[in-house]
Amino acid sequence: MLVVRLLAVLTLLVVAVAVGAYLVTGQVRYRQFAWRTFKFLIAVGLVFLILLFLERIFVPLV
Repeated sequence: MLVVRLLAVLTLLVVAVAVGAYLVTGQVRYRQFAWRTFKFLIAVGLVFLILLFLERIFVPLV
């Protein structure tokens, strides 16, 4: 769980740096990179939560 939290914080840091680079330079590619990275973070987080949920349901049955 510590690794997942660390990766989430690092990914949010990357998004923040990309948004900052967009605000400083005005280049749209930084905003697009930040948005794609954020969507990827949300998707991976949802998959992880679904796996945790499924584990709580099916592991006690074994």
